[in-house]
Amino acid sequence: MGSGTGWFPVALLLLAASILSPRVVAAAAAGGEAEHAVQQHSERISGSAGDVLEDNPVGRLKVFIYDLPRKYNKKMVTKDPRCLNHMFAAEIFMHRFLLSSAVRTLNPKEADWFYTPVYTTCDLTNAGLPLPFKSPRVMRSAIQYISNKWPFWNRTDGADHFFVVPHDFAACFHYQEEKAIERGILPLLRRATLVQTFGQENHVCLKEGSIIIPPYAPPQKMQAHLISPDTPRSIFVYFRGLFYDTGNDPEGGYYARGARASLWENFKSNPLFDISTDHPATYYEDMQRAVFCLCPLGWAPWSPRLVEAVVFGCIPVIIADDIVLPFADAIPWEEIGVFVEEKDVPKLDTILTSMPIDDILRKQRLLANPSMKQAMLFPQPAQPRDAFHQILNGLARKLPHPKGTYLQPGDKRLNWTAGPVGDLKPW
Repeated sequence: MGSGTGWFPVALLLLAASILSPRVVAAAAAGGEAEHAVQQHSERISGSAGDVLEDNPVGRLKVFIYDLPRKYNKKMVTKDPRCLNHMFAAEIFMHRFLLSSAVRTLNPKEADWFYTPVYTTCDLTNAGLPLPFKSPRVMRSAIQYISNKWPFWNRTDGADHFFVVPHDFAACFHYQEEKAIERGILPLLRRATLVQTFGQENHVCLKEGSIIIPPYAPPQKMQAHLISPDTPRSIFVYFRGLFYDTGNDPEGGYYARGARASLWENFKSNPLFDISTDHPATYYEDMQRAVFCLCPLGWAPWSPRLVEAVVFGCIPVIIADDIVLPFADAIPWEEIGVFVEEKDVPKLDTILTSMPIDDILRKQRLLANPSMKQAMLFPQPAQPRDAFHQILNGLARKLPHPKGTYLQPGDKRLNWTAGPVGDLKPW
């Protein structure tokens, strides 16, 4: 068990600090210069990361949107509006954003990038979970359509095209890692730029040059649950979610690589850890009352908790080895979060209670930066420096396209018959 007595006095000190209002704590930490401390409640990110976060992509790239038949996008949402609210909905809102964006061009000859609006996650079970089994055929069908109707895919085999693929394991199109690895990235997408939520170093489902984005979390819903920024952070560690997935992992140990099970076994009785499988109506409010919010891996390394923690100013404790985080060139994750290796979960209490208060306060000031929160959200309508604009910044930084993007006449790099037999069936 991750307990004992050595951490307890430190934990009490930290907990005493956390129950003060963030502004009062900041003032106290400044040695009595209360007014100055309140003014510095939010801290700008220093160096190049801050500049990248505040970049304006308009004028730096032009995007052509393929006009696809409605069956690839809008008809799917009409059939099942739940697609608008699940954590994979970035593919829908990115399409809507681009349709009215200043970077859109109606002249494909002047485009830097080509975008194919296909909603591969909008096929939900009764429980609201996306089924990935049709996704490869939907994607292949869309690519076949654009390659037959326009000349632009064929001149690069997709190297100047980008696709939003927010599945658990992105363009590997499966929710179980073992199956996703076995499938690999859909062969037709291997030259395209993938905009995806999944990110893990040295993984077959993350190709070089991909843009990692946050999962979709409903901005209006979170806005409706905001509480006063002066509310004391009286919860030390907070987590709500599964610890075991007996339905898909009956023997245990495979789900979350055992990290969530370890959390429960070690800290279910620890008074500093408010962890449970219950999901209360006050979930968002509770996160705003917490100092640390746990963001462990599940079936995939990412989850909406990361977005929620940043938006609500709760220091994210990231437990997912080798994770690649959203917009890592713009958001200084090492400075705002705490990284804990999966094997060190039993020592989590010691790790968190031994953190210097100054470090905690600085992380809270950085998290209070509005630009940090904005970069994690897909608001409607779009706003400067939001996740839409961070994606465009990522695409703009890839320009000009490297040598080898444009193929010689007759040159083909993709194998249209590669992949599992089931993927090759017509959709």
